[in-house]
Amino acid sequence: MLKKATPKQRRLWRTRSKLRKGQNGHPRLSVHRTGLHIYAQVIDDEKGLTLASASTIDKELRGKLEKTANVDAAAQVGKLLAARASKAGVKEVMFDRGLAAYHGRVKALADGAREGGLVF
Repeated sequence: MLKKATPKQRRLWRTRSKLRKGQNGHPRLSVHRTGLHIYAQVIDDEKGLTLASASTIDKELRGKLEKTANVDAAAQVGKLLAARASKAGVKEVMFDRGLAAYHGRVKALADGAREGGLVF
C-alpha cells in the first residue's frame, strides 16, 4: 500500500522538477539547514558527483565564526563554497533551496556565493 505524499515532499518534488527542466547541464547548488548549522554542495546530477561542498562545521570556518546558526555564518559558507567550486571549474549553477524559503540564512548563503563568483 502506498503512502500519500506529505505537503513537504510535494514542495520538494516541485522545486526539484523545476530545476531539472531549466538545468541545461549546469550543476545544482543544494542547501540544507538545521537549527545549528548550514550545509551547501555543488552537485553534478548527470554524473552523480559532488563537485564542491562547504558547511559551518568545516575546519576553515570553525575558528572564524562566533555562532554557526546566523546570517553571517551562512554568508561565509557561501563564499567558501564559491571558492571551492571555482577551483573545481564551476562558474554557473542552479540554486536548489530545497524546502527552505528564500530568506534569512538561505538568502545570505546565496548572496555570499554570488560575491565569491558563482552565477545563478
